Amino acid sequence: MINGIENKVVAITGASSGIGEATAELLAAKGAKVVLGARRSDLLATLTERIRKAGGQAVFLQMDITKRAEVDSLIQLALDEFGRLDVIINNAGISQLQLMEDVDVEGWEQMIDVNLKGTLYGIAAALPVFKSQGSGHIINIISTAGINIVPTMGVYAGTKNAVRTISEVLRQESKGRWRVTGISPGFVDTPFAGNIKNEAIRNVLTERASEIAIPATAIAEAVVYAIAQPDQVDIGDIIIRPAIQD
Repeated sequence: MINGIENKVVAITGASSGIGEATAELLAAKGAKVVLGARRSDLLATLTERIRKAGGQAVFLQMDITKRAEVDSLIQLALDEFGRLDVIINNAGISQLQLMEDVDVEGWEQMIDVNLKGTLYGIAAALPVFKSQGSGHIINIISTAGINIVPTMGVYAGTKNAVRTISEVLRQESKGRWRVTGISPGFVDTPFAGNIKNEAIRNVLTERASEIAIPATAIAEAVVYAIAQPDQVDIGDIIIRPAIQD
C-alpha cells in the first residue's frame, strides 16, 4: 500500500454532498484519486469537474447504495480507471426518526437498507480486491447516535451500532491485511436532517444543528488523518462532535 494520501485510490459512497463531498475535495487536493458514487448525478458531475479544475483526479458513477450490483460497479470503476482500490469510505446514510410506538416500518426498512445493508455491500465489493492486493482500508462513517442513545433514534442508532460491531470484527479478522476505521460524527453542518419525514423532529434537529454544528471539513480531516498513517498503524474509532454537544 502507498503510504500517506498521494496516489491512493479512494471510493466514496454518498459523495454528492455533506461529509462525502467535503472528504472527496480534501482527499483530491492532497493527491488522492477519488471515485465518487451517489444517486444525484448532477451534483456528482459538478463536484468532479470542480476537483479536476483544481488539478485533482476524480471519476463518478450514479449509483444506489441499496443495490449491490451498483456498489460493485463503483469498485469496478476504480479498478478500470486507476488499476486498484486502496480505500473505501462507506459514507452514505439516512435517518428517519420516530418514536418506536409510531411503528414507522417503512422508515426502519429504509435505514436498514441504506445504513446497514449499503455498508455491507460496500464491504463485500471491496474485500476481494483488498485480499488480492494484500492491503486496503475500510472507513465506515457511523454516528454518535449509537453512543448516546436517545428517544426517536432507536432504529437509526441500531443500524449504526451494527456497523460499529461489524467494523470491529473486520479489524480482528484482518490480521493486518487491511485496516478498519470507524468515524462517529455528532452534529455536522450538512443537509442530512432535511431528509427526515417527521416535520417536528426535522425542525428540532435542524434548529439544533444550526446552533452548534461543526463543518463537514472537520470529519474530512479525520478521514485524511486515518488514511495518512503508516501501513502498520490502524486508527480504530474516532468520535468527532461539537464541543458543546451533550
